[in-house]
This record gives sequence, C-alpha cells and structure tokens, in this order.
Amino acid sequence: MELIFIRHGHGEHLIDYPNQLNTLHPGLTPYGKMQINQLAEESAFTTNDLFLVSPTKRTIETAQILRKDNNFIITPFVGPRMFPQNPNLPFLICDQIYCKEDIIKYYLGIEILDFELDCWGEGINRIDPNTFEDYAHRLLAWIKEKGNRIFIISHDGTITNYRILLGEQELTRKDFLGEAGVFRRTL
Repeated sequence: MELIFIRHGHGEHLIDYPNQLNTLHPGLTPYGKMQINQLAEESAFTTNDLFLVSPTKRTIETAQILRKDNNFIITPFVGPRMFPQNPNLPFLICDQIYCKEDIIKYYLGIEILDFELDCWGEGINRIDPNTFEDYAHRLLAWIKEKGNRIFIISHDGTITNYRILLGEQELTRKDFLGEAGVFRRTL
C-alpha cells in the first residue's frame, strides 16, 4: 500500500507573506492552480485511488483540480498542524478549517470523515501531541483497511508531523515539501 502526501499549491495567504497570514479561508492563487494542473498532468490517478483532504479552501481546490470527479473525502485529521508544535505561537487565521456545516453547504455530496469525534474547532492544529497521535493512529488504521493508493492533500506542517509519526526522525522545517510537493511512503 502506498501513502502519498501532496502539499497544496501556492495560496492567497502567501501573496504578501507574512502580512496576509490572517486571511480567512485563502484559496489557491492562479499560480497555485497552475502548479496543481501541472502536477495533474504528470500524475496518473485511477478510480481506485482514495483522496483524503484537509478542510481548507486551498486543499479542497487542490483536490478538485486533481480529482475532477470530486471523488474525495474531507477530514479534519489532515487539516493544518503547526510544526514544530508551539502552543505559545499565535493561531493563524489562514489555518482555520471550515466547520462541518460549511463543508456540507459549500461542497455538496463530498464525503466527510471524522469518526464522529468533536474535532472541528481548530482541528488538529494545536491539539496536544497525545491527542494528535490518537487521531492520527485512528486515521492510519482506517487507511490500512482501504488498501491501494491513498493520497493525502494537506499542509507542510501536517505532512511533517505524519512523517514523524510514521518513523522518520530529526525532521525540520527544511524538510517541508513546498508548494505542490509530493512525498511517497510505502506502508
């Protein structure tokens, strides 16, 4: 089974970095859409591939470009997560996830995966490491039942947190994938 992490393309909150980090629900810029379209052209997706997507506008737009049939699942368990984890840093508005009700309203027919847990406030962004590991292990167990290729469309910090959880060591911000970056891991 292959787990493939994809980082969203260039987001609107990065146009005037760091001045626009407090933009609510930033989408992809035209450049970000071009990055993801290029990634789509270079990739061969099948109907058996499963896509899990963070509940942010920029990751959902990424999924919609890659998966034109909108056959993906939105889950807060791959939402933005700060890396390295530092609860003393301020919460960035750009990392606010959509609430479950807004996803249902704006993205009709898209499946949601939350294991019926109350995890929609800040998502996984600043939860304590033990709770994050519990949520992540639940998601990984669910993923292992699905098989085939699983794509996770997410954010640099989240991807790095999952890579550590999957056994990589001594990762830093220098290991971030960057815009439209891809990381593959066999499980």
